[in-house]
Amino acid sequence: MTIVRAVQLADLDQLWELLEHATYGLTTLQINKDQLSERVEHSHFAFTRKTEKPTGEPYVFVMQDTPSGQLVGLSCIFSKTGGYEPFYSYARVTESSHCELLNKVQEVESLHLQKIHDGPTEIGSLFLLPDYRGQGRGRLLSLARFTFMSAYPKRFADQVIAEMRGVMNEDGHCPFWEAIGRHFFDMDFPQADNLSTLNKRFIEDLMPRYPIYTSLLPASARASLGDVHPLTRPALAMLQAEGFAKTNLIDIFDGGPVVRCATSAIDAVRRTQAGRLLGIESESSGPAQIVATLKNGFRATIANVQHDDAGLIISQQTADQLQIASGDQLLTTSLYPTLA
Repeated sequence: MTIVRAVQLADLDQLWELLEHATYGLTTLQINKDQLSERVEHSHFAFTRKTEKPTGEPYVFVMQDTPSGQLVGLSCIFSKTGGYEPFYSYARVTESSHCELLNKVQEVESLHLQKIHDGPTEIGSLFLLPDYRGQGRGRLLSLARFTFMSAYPKRFADQVIAEMRGVMNEDGHCPFWEAIGRHFFDMDFPQADNLSTLNKRFIEDLMPRYPIYTSLLPASARASLGDVHPLTRPALAMLQAEGFAKTNLIDIFDGGPVVRCATSAIDAVRRTQAGRLLGIESESSGPAQIVATLKNGFRATIANVQHDDAGLIISQQTADQLQIASGDQLLTTSLYPTLA
């Protein structure tokens, strides 16, 4: 059985081992151990704080295989983008021009660098070991973030975005980067991707300041605009089913799409319900759902839950996994969107 819970300070060494399996393009995971330690400390504070205003703090969720205690996945919420370090992206802008002499109308697309200081909440850093993919674990790891957000709406901005990983091969070769970034940074994509987690100042120093016409890019780069890595397609489809839609923004390094949804319109946020634990039985025959507790920060799993007018009934195994007792408050989120 697996659970998703708030990261703990004692998880640092295991979490570092987990990140060593992350591949190119997962930008928010390309960090060193000192940065990881700082993120874990900030997350620990975020889960335990009382204030209700988004200030950019990270909420790190880890997936744990409970029989072995091994950490097998993680995901994050960054309560706000921008702030001290702005959020950079390219906006795809299409303009139309008309030539009377040739009786021709032509549409030209260009990329415009955007720098956002007071931005939306961002979800990211979703990674799950290959051996644990399937059986709803990836869905739990992703949607548990929305279960948590539904409990603390004031901690997050009114819009949520996700930067989806763009097209690249296993060696980190990225056609969009080769067409643009390499000419201005003179380094490989993985190196620039890693550097962006240390300090984003180099982006503004070296990125071109004028629009870039996409018609001048190689065909492989044009084809990758707004497209995603094959391993990212299931995550994109899941978010789109929850109400996220592609915007005109793309990642400045790999050209992957930025998707967005109003926080209150995310289907998983809207279908999350609160209830009191009424009883614990040896088995529960209700529908399989995400069931979560806010005790000790956050803890969630997929389990069968019986809904009663007076409260919820779960199995003893689920209660043990969540470390809860009768009378505790729970959150439940159905696994699929209302209209799915």
